[in-house]
Amino acid sequence: MVKAAVTPTIGSSNSLRRPILRSEANTISRQSLATCMPSRLFATASEADAAIEEIQELYSNAKDEFEMAAEETEKKTVYAEDDRAAAQEELQKLKDTYDRMLQQSAPDVASEIKNRVGQRIRELDNAIKALEESAQED
Repeated sequence: MVKAAVTPTIGSSNSLRRPILRSEANTISRQSLATCMPSRLFATASEADAAIEEIQELYSNAKDEFEMAAEETEKKTVYAEDDRAAAQEELQKLKDTYDRMLQQSAPDVASEIKNRVGQRIRELDNAIKALEESAQED
């Protein structure tokens, strides 16, 4: 025996309304999901997410190196030059991985990667260049 749901109903007027059976509700949900969400969307999202996760880890390393380099450069310590070089090296690893991911990915995945992390990479690149320029002026 199939139990009827209490709140959802089908029909536009009160006299024509009938309860939606739980089996109907589940079937409708599955059918809508199957027709609205093509399987390619799931594959693209996971491909982009995997690439972005790898890029994110490298970005975090490069940003940490930049922050240490900025602090040491501001204090004008003996470690400043080496820290700037380490920041530049980490940034280069990040940019190489980012470019490789864009080239090896499908166009829709590459677009997703660009949209989600491209701006942050450019900002970090510009910050490291500005830090190097400020160190040269001193």
